[in-house]
Amino acid sequence: MGNREDLLAGARRCLEEKGYLRTTVRDIAAASKVSMAAIGYHFGSREALLNQALFAAMDEWAAGSGRLAGQGDTAEERYADTWDRKIRDFAEMRWLWLASVEAFVHAQSSPELLAVLAESQRKNRRMVAAVLRGVPAEEVSEEDVRSLGSLHIALLSGVMVQALTDPEAAPTGRGLARGLRAMVELLDRPASTDG
Repeated sequence: MGNREDLLAGARRCLEEKGYLRTTVRDIAAASKVSMAAIGYHFGSREALLNQALFAAMDEWAAGSGRLAGQGDTAEERYADTWDRKIRDFAEMRWLWLASVEAFVHAQSSPELLAVLAESQRKNRRMVAAVLRGVPAEEVSEEDVRSLGSLHIALLSGVMVQALTDPEAAPTGRGLARGLRAMVELLDRPASTDG
Protein backbone atom coordinates (compact mmCIF):
# COMPACT_ATOMS: atom_id res chain seq x y z
CA MET A 1 0.00 0.00 0.00
CA GLY A 2 1.03 3.59 -0.57
CA ASN A 3 0.85 6.45 1.91
CA ARG A 4 -2.70 7.39 0.87
CA GLU A 5 -4.01 3.85 1.46
CA ASP A 6 -2.03 3.56 4.70
CA LEU A 7 -3.58 6.80 5.93
CA LEU A 8 -7.10 5.58 5.12
CA ALA A 9 -6.44 2.30 6.92
CA GLY A 10 -4.96 4.15 9.91
CA ALA A 11 -7.89 6.57 10.01
CA ARG A 12 -10.31 3.65 10.03
CA ARG A 13 -8.44 2.02 12.93
CA CYS A 14 -8.62 5.31 14.80
CA LEU A 15 -12.36 5.58 14.13
CA GLU A 16 -12.80 2.07 15.50
CA GLU A 17 -10.70 2.72 18.60
CA LYS A 18 -11.19 6.43 19.41
CA GLY A 19 -14.17 7.64 17.40
CA TYR A 20 -14.54 10.60 15.08
CA LEU A 21 -14.22 13.55 17.46
CA ARG A 22 -11.32 12.28 19.61
CA THR A 23 -9.06 11.18 16.74
CA THR A 24 -6.13 13.55 16.21
CA VAL A 25 -3.69 14.00 13.35
CA ARG A 26 -1.04 12.47 15.58
CA ASP A 27 -3.26 9.40 16.21
CA ILE A 28 -3.75 8.82 12.49
CA ALA A 29 -0.05 9.28 11.73
CA ALA A 30 0.89 6.78 14.43
CA ALA A 31 -1.73 4.23 13.35
CA SER A 32 -0.72 4.47 9.69
CA LYS A 33 3.03 4.86 10.29
CA VAL A 34 2.97 7.84 7.91
CA SER A 35 4.04 11.41 8.67
CA MET A 36 1.49 13.97 9.83
CA ALA A 37 2.39 16.15 6.84
CA ALA A 38 1.20 13.39 4.50
CA ILE A 39 -2.36 13.87 5.76
CA GLY A 40 -2.41 17.43 4.46
CA TYR A 41 -0.68 16.43 1.23
CA HIS A 42 -3.06 13.58 0.39
CA PHE A 43 -6.34 14.74 1.95
CA GLY A 44 -6.03 18.40 2.85
CA SER A 45 -7.16 17.95 6.45
CA ARG A 46 -7.80 15.50 9.25
CA GLU A 47 -11.54 15.99 8.76
CA ALA A 48 -11.38 15.16 5.05
CA LEU A 49 -9.39 11.99 5.77
CA LEU A 50 -11.73 10.87 8.56
CA ASN A 51 -14.73 11.58 6.35
CA GLN A 52 -13.34 9.42 3.56
CA ALA A 53 -12.55 6.58 5.96
CA LEU A 54 -16.00 6.82 7.57
CA PHE A 55 -17.87 6.99 4.26
CA ALA A 56 -15.89 4.01 2.91
CA ALA A 57 -16.88 1.98 5.99
CA MET A 58 -20.52 3.06 5.59
CA ASP A 59 -20.43 2.07 1.91
CA GLU A 60 -19.06 -1.36 2.86
CA TRP A 61 -21.88 -1.83 5.35
CA ALA A 62 -24.53 -0.62 2.88
CA ALA A 63 -23.27 -2.98 0.17
CA GLY A 64 -23.84 -5.91 2.50
CA SER A 65 -27.13 -4.79 4.03
CA GLY A 66 -28.88 -2.83 1.31
CA ARG A 67 -31.28 -5.59 0.37
CA LEU A 68 -34.55 -6.78 1.80
CA ALA A 69 -33.65 -10.36 2.54
CA GLY A 70 -34.93 -12.59 5.24
CA GLN A 71 -35.99 -16.14 5.89
CA GLY A 72 -39.72 -15.56 6.29
CA ASP A 73 -42.45 -16.56 3.90
CA THR A 74 -44.26 -13.24 3.94
CA ALA A 75 -43.07 -9.73 3.13
CA GLU A 76 -43.62 -8.81 6.79
CA GLU A 77 -41.42 -11.70 7.99
CA ARG A 78 -38.67 -10.78 5.52
CA TYR A 79 -38.90 -7.14 6.61
CA ALA A 80 -38.63 -8.18 10.27
CA ASP A 81 -35.63 -10.42 9.49
CA THR A 82 -33.96 -7.51 7.70
CA TRP A 83 -34.44 -5.31 10.78
CA ASP A 84 -33.06 -8.02 13.05
CA ARG A 85 -29.93 -8.11 10.86
CA LYS A 86 -29.56 -4.32 11.04
CA ILE A 87 -29.98 -4.35 14.82
CA ARG A 88 -27.24 -7.00 15.07
CA ASP A 89 -25.06 -4.76 12.89
CA PHE A 90 -25.55 -1.90 15.35
CA ALA A 91 -24.09 -4.10 18.11
CA GLU A 92 -21.34 -5.73 16.03
CA MET A 93 -20.20 -2.49 14.39
CA ARG A 94 -20.91 -0.15 17.29
CA TRP A 95 -17.85 1.97 16.46
CA LEU A 96 -19.25 2.76 12.99
CA TRP A 97 -22.57 4.03 14.28
CA LEU A 98 -21.02 6.03 17.10
CA ALA A 99 -18.56 7.60 14.64
CA SER A 100 -21.42 8.47 12.29
CA VAL A 101 -23.33 10.18 15.12
CA GLU A 102 -20.18 12.10 16.08
CA ALA A 103 -19.72 13.14 12.45
CA PHE A 104 -23.32 14.37 12.36
CA VAL A 105 -22.71 16.46 15.50
CA HIS A 106 -19.49 17.86 14.01
CA ALA A 107 -21.29 18.63 10.73
CA GLN A 108 -23.42 21.21 12.51
CA SER A 109 -20.33 23.45 12.51
CA SER A 110 -18.89 22.20 9.21
CA PRO A 111 -20.95 23.30 6.17
CA GLU A 112 -18.89 21.08 3.84
CA LEU A 113 -19.52 17.94 5.88
CA LEU A 114 -23.17 18.86 6.38
CA ALA A 115 -23.63 19.13 2.61
CA VAL A 116 -22.04 15.70 2.08
CA LEU A 117 -24.22 14.12 4.76
CA ALA A 118 -27.35 15.74 3.33
CA GLU A 119 -26.56 14.42 -0.15
CA SER A 120 -25.90 10.98 1.31
CA GLN A 121 -29.31 11.02 3.00
CA ARG A 122 -30.98 11.96 -0.29
CA LYS A 123 -29.34 8.99 -2.00
CA ASN A 124 -30.16 6.67 0.90
CA ARG A 125 -33.85 7.64 0.84
CA ARG A 126 -34.01 6.72 -2.85
CA MET A 127 -32.06 3.47 -2.36
CA VAL A 128 -34.25 2.38 0.55
CA ALA A 129 -37.46 3.15 -1.33
CA ALA A 130 -36.15 1.16 -4.30
CA VAL A 131 -35.27 -1.83 -2.11
CA LEU A 132 -38.66 -1.77 -0.40
CA ARG A 133 -40.51 -1.45 -3.73
CA GLY A 134 -38.27 -4.03 -5.40
CA VAL A 135 -37.42 -1.78 -8.35
CA PRO A 136 -34.25 -0.08 -9.64
CA ALA A 137 -33.47 3.26 -7.97
CA GLU A 138 -34.14 5.21 -11.16
CA GLU A 139 -37.71 3.86 -11.24
CA VAL A 140 -38.66 5.07 -7.76
CA SER A 141 -41.15 7.92 -7.74
CA GLU A 142 -40.29 11.15 -5.95
CA GLU A 143 -43.33 10.56 -3.73
CA ASP A 144 -41.89 7.20 -2.61
CA VAL A 145 -38.50 8.82 -1.98
CA ARG A 146 -40.07 11.53 0.21
CA SER A 147 -42.51 9.24 2.03
CA LEU A 148 -41.35 5.62 2.08
CA GLY A 149 -37.64 6.41 1.94
CA SER A 150 -37.86 9.16 4.56
CA LEU A 151 -39.92 7.00 6.93
CA HIS A 152 -37.46 4.13 6.74
CA ILE A 153 -34.42 6.39 7.25
CA ALA A 154 -36.18 7.93 10.27
CA LEU A 155 -36.80 4.44 11.64
CA LEU A 156 -33.20 3.45 10.98
CA SER A 157 -31.83 6.46 12.87
CA GLY A 158 -34.22 6.00 15.77
CA VAL A 159 -33.64 2.27 16.09
CA MET A 160 -29.89 2.82 15.90
CA VAL A 161 -30.00 5.31 18.78
CA GLN A 162 -32.16 2.94 20.84
CA ALA A 163 -29.86 -0.03 20.13
CA LEU A 164 -26.75 1.97 21.06
CA THR A 165 -28.29 3.51 24.16
CA ASP A 166 -30.15 0.56 25.66
CA PRO A 167 -29.44 -2.65 23.72
CA GLU A 168 -31.44 -4.84 26.12
CA ALA A 169 -34.64 -2.86 25.51
CA ALA A 170 -34.07 -2.05 21.83
CA PRO A 171 -36.85 -3.09 19.45
CA THR A 172 -36.75 -6.32 17.47
CA GLY A 173 -37.59 -6.78 13.82
CA ARG A 174 -40.90 -8.44 14.73
CA GLY A 175 -41.71 -5.65 17.17
CA LEU A 176 -41.06 -3.01 14.50
CA ALA A 177 -43.23 -4.84 11.97
CA ARG A 178 -46.05 -5.12 14.54
CA GLY A 179 -45.64 -1.45 15.40
CA LEU A 180 -45.90 -0.40 11.77
CA ARG A 181 -49.00 -2.55 11.32
CA ALA A 182 -50.57 -1.01 14.44
CA MET A 183 -49.76 2.49 13.15
CA VAL A 184 -51.42 1.72 9.81
CA GLU A 185 -54.51 0.50 11.67
CA LEU A 186 -54.57 3.71 13.71
CA LEU A 187 -54.22 5.81 10.56
CA ASP A 188 -57.07 3.88 8.91
CA ARG A 189 -59.48 4.53 11.78
CA PRO A 190 -62.16 7.10 11.09
CA ALA A 191 -61.69 10.35 12.95
CA SER A 192 -63.60 10.57 16.22
CA THR A 193 -66.67 12.79 16.14
CA ASP A 194 -66.49 13.43 19.87
CA GLY A 195 -65.76 16.97 21.08
